Amino acid sequence: MLKKFRNNLLLFFQIIILIYFVILIFLYFYQRNLMYHPNENNYFDDKLSVYIEKVKINTDDNIELLGWYHEKDLKKNKTLLFFHGNAGSLENRIHKLNHFRQMDINFLIIAWRGFSGNKGNPSEKGLYEDGRSAIKWLLNKGIDEENIIIYGESLGTGVATHLAQNKNFAGIILETPFTSMIDAAKNFYPYIPVGLLLKDKFDNKSKIKNINSPVLIMHGEADQIVPFFMGKKMYEIANEPKYSYFTKHDNHMMEYDENLLKALNSFFKSLN
Repeated sequence: MLKKFRNNLLLFFQIIILIYFVILIFLYFYQRNLMYHPNENNYFDDKLSVYIEKVKINTDDNIELLGWYHEKDLKKNKTLLFFHGNAGSLENRIHKLNHFRQMDINFLIIAWRGFSGNKGNPSEKGLYEDGRSAIKWLLNKGIDEENIIIYGESLGTGVATHLAQNKNFAGIILETPFTSMIDAAKNFYPYIPVGLLLKDKFDNKSKIKNINSPVLIMHGEADQIVPFFMGKKMYEIANEPKYSYFTKHDNHMMEYDENLLKALNSFFKSLN
């Protein structure tokens, strides 16, 4: 009887181990499906109240990206390059772009490969290439690097941080940044060896030390996707000059309310 119990217990643990390894294999091969969500839409009723020109931006690996470009005054105003997060189309950011209309700013927002009808599949390497191509597009319009502000939203902070290293951009804005994708994944999968499995690591905490442009970091303590302590840590290790906009009640998608807009405007003015 005892021998049978031991055999059943051994079989039980063997099944558990087998299931665990099946989960690991699934996560390894389908992790990018879990990380990138191009078809998730949250803002169906928003209408653009700012004029935008739809532009095409070509990458060095022959992918054509959709961009929305708004030009107010290239000589007088800085130009904001907006890198969006891991979910949804450009339409999901209309509520933010509409507020830029009231600011002395030009802007370009691009859709990542695999998003908003673009060809290709998103990856860390691919998104870096998309970001570089957007910067090159602005430079080809005669906009100096010193007049470009890079704005990263969530996943976009990984691209913004990477591309801002050892450059001379006017400023960097990081909205709900994570310290690294490994740290963020551990928060959701604490029993998975994500450091070994993860393909797209986006190591922000090591790269932000190489940014010498002014930095504004925005994060809400109620963020349930990227924990607030990550944004606070990014602020602590960022170089001066650095600014923060931290709130008690904002979740992952921060509220573009009067206080946040005031923080953005103050940051823009500090760069002039």
